[in-house]
Amino acid sequence: MQIFDKIIADRGSKYAVSGGECNSADEAQAFINELCRKKRFAKATHNTWAFMLDAVLVKDDDGEAGAGMVIGRMLEREGLQNHIIVVTRWYGGKHLGGDRFRHVQNAVRHYLDNRTKY
Repeated sequence: MQIFDKIIADRGSKYAVSGGECNSADEAQAFINELCRKKRFAKATHNTWAFMLDAVLVKDDDGEAGAGMVIGRMLEREGLQNHIIVVTRWYGGKHLGGDRFRHVQNAVRHYLDNRTKY
């Protein structure tokens, strides 16, 4: 599991991104459970994630409507299979509107550009 914490801040909201190998929906749930063992991530407003399994997108918006699809589309474009990416947001009290999608994209791009290749 790789975690890039506090990579984006906007109007009080903070973002982190994490990811790792994932070969099933059960492994995705185990990944989220492991991430949320860290108190900071358990208290986050949203832990939005997606992964591609045999060219099928599996995602969860965790209340951040549409964010899982943004992550999934980026995984598709990269051709990254069997790998989960989680974008975590701590809500800062002000609505970000469409900027939240830009932040999700930037977080995923940060992960893709900086992850350790296996």
